[in-house]
Amino acid sequence: MLRRWCVLLAMLAVTVGTALTAGTASAATGALPGQTGLGGNGWPWPPAGTQSWSPGGPVNLVGQTFAKTSGEAESTNWSGYAGTTGTYTSVSASWTQPTGTCTSGDQYAAFWVGLDGYSSSTVEQTGSEVDCVGRTAEYYAWYEAYPKASVDYNNTVKAGDQFTATVTYTSGTSFTLYIDDITEGWSHSTVVSVSGAKRTSAEVIAEAPCCTFLGGILPLTNFGTVSFTGSTANGADLGAAGGLTEIIMVDNSRRDKDTVSALTPSGVTGQDFSATWVASS
Repeated sequence: MLRRWCVLLAMLAVTVGTALTAGTASAATGALPGQTGLGGNGWPWPPAGTQSWSPGGPVNLVGQTFAKTSGEAESTNWSGYAGTTGTYTSVSASWTQPTGTCTSGDQYAAFWVGLDGYSSSTVEQTGSEVDCVGRTAEYYAWYEAYPKASVDYNNTVKAGDQFTATVTYTSGTSFTLYIDDITEGWSHSTVVSVSGAKRTSAEVIAEAPCCTFLGGILPLTNFGTVSFTGSTANGADLGAAGGLTEIIMVDNSRRDKDTVSALTPSGVTGQDFSATWVASS
């Protein structure tokens, strides 16, 4: 996310001017005076020593009960499915990198698998992304061990690439984040250490990344439809996960930003579903 970090610095320079050089602790960390969380969930924003503009990070749930109906939740940054009760050691899915339709302005959309983040303050995840910079679509892959900053892979990513990814808890504080761009012929298996990971959720997600420097969710790239296949948690169908929750992405007025299809069998192992873009914000 180095490009985003540069954009963020430019925003800060224009918006707060001399506050960048004030030498206060809040300026050093990117925090605003009195800023204690994002969207009322109580996550520290931004975590000390991390960039403030990246894919990944915990869910931003809407409402006091976090639920529309049983097994369904609304979020301003996530859509897809999550197992939300029990203990998870792995999550896996495959997807086709969707094409970003870019007309004007900047928008962002990430697609990933991960553990944690639904009811805990860490997330161990890896995925791909399409960002719109004006009329230009930019594609890349990344991993993140939140609250540490996300890290981009330098490999080529194009629309239509076939991805498969798995996040696995190994032991102690260690997780292995595996992603394979089958089309381009590259893969990475990255080992990260995350202290305090509770492993209480497993997710397959399309995301509007966070954040603007004031803590808001970024506009969602028009990605058309992304299809996730072979989705599993703990080596079994994602639909069998404890507390399975369908997450619907909404704006601040609770209007849908995308739609999520029902889970269907993949045929061998795992389940399929798709997310379809509705609106940027």
